[in-house]
Amino acid sequence: MHTRTLGRDLQVSAIGLGAMGMSQSYGPNPGDRSDMIGVLRGAVDRGVTFFDTAEVYGPYVNEELVGEALAPVRDEVVIATKFGFRIEDGSVVGLNSRPEQIRSVATASLKRLGVERLDLFYQHRVDPEVPIEDIAGTVGGLVREGKVRCFGLSEASAETIRRAHSVHPVTAVQSEYSLWTRDPEPEVLPTCTSLGIGFVPFSPLGKGFLTGTLDASTPFAANDVRTTIPRFTAENRTANLALVEHIKSLAQGKSATPGQVALAWLLAQHPSIVPIPGTRRSARIEENVGATQLPLSADELADLDELAGRIGIQGDRYNEHHMSLLDK
Repeated sequence: MHTRTLGRDLQVSAIGLGAMGMSQSYGPNPGDRSDMIGVLRGAVDRGVTFFDTAEVYGPYVNEELVGEALAPVRDEVVIATKFGFRIEDGSVVGLNSRPEQIRSVATASLKRLGVERLDLFYQHRVDPEVPIEDIAGTVGGLVREGKVRCFGLSEASAETIRRAHSVHPVTAVQSEYSLWTRDPEPEVLPTCTSLGIGFVPFSPLGKGFLTGTLDASTPFAANDVRTTIPRFTAENRTANLALVEHIKSLAQGKSATPGQVALAWLLAQHPSIVPIPGTRRSARIEENVGATQLPLSADELADLDELAGRIGIQGDRYNEHHMSLLDK
C-alpha cells in the first residue's frame, strides 16, 4: 500500500484502522481476544501501518489490546491515541483536558500501549473549560520531553485548529467525514489544507451504512451505538438508501464493493486525507485496502458529489448529548 504524510512528516499507510469497535459500540464484544490480536497483526501484513485507539475505548482495554497486538512490529507502525474525557469507575462522566489530566493520561497510555513515545496524541473532544492554547502548550511540553511525537485534534472547529496550531503544530485533525457526512468541507478541510495539517476521517463508511450491507430492516443489538443515532432509525435508513444504491451501481460497474467506492472517493478528495475504517474482520481489512487501487474518474467523483448533495441525508449523525460535545 502506498503511504501518505500527515502534517510535516508523519508517514502512514493511505488507509488506517480504527480499533474502537474491537472493544465497544457495535454489539457484543468479541469473545476471543486472540482473534482481535490476529486481525490487528493481519492488518500490518496487508500494509496497514496506522492504528487508532483511545483511553476511553473500553475504557482502557482497547489501548491494552492494540499495544499487545502491535508490540512485535512496533517500529513499523504509527499508533494514535487520545485524551480529553473524564472517566470515573469505568464510565465517562464528562470532559477533562486540564494540563495535569493530559499528563496523567499520557503516562497511563504509554504504559497500556507498552511504548516509549505516543506517535500521535489527539484531544478527543474540545473542552470549553480549558483554553486550547493551554492544551497545545501542554502537549508541546510532552513533545519536548520525548513522550509524544505529534499533536492532534478531534472534532475541532476551524477557529480552534488555527488557535492550537499557533502554539504548537497540529499534525492531524480527526473528524467524521464520508459521502454522507460532509460537515468538515466548508471550513475545517480548507483550514487543514492551508496550514499543512493532515485530515483523518473516522466512520468513513458511515458506521457500516455505506458498505451496502444495511437496510431499514437490519436489526441492531441493544448495546450497538447505532440504536442511539437518529440517522439510523428505520425511517431515515429507508430515506438514505438512495445514496447507497447509487454507490452500489457504480461499484458493480468497476468490479468493486460499495465500501471501496466510498473510501476511494475520500482518498480522491486530498492527498493528506487518511481514512481509518474500523472492523473486526480480516476480510474487511483486505477489502478496505483494495480501495487504494480503485481509480475514480473526475466524472464519477462529480456524480457522487452531485447525488449526495441533491438527495441529502436524513437524521443527525449523533444523538443530542453527543452533538452537544462538538466544537462549534
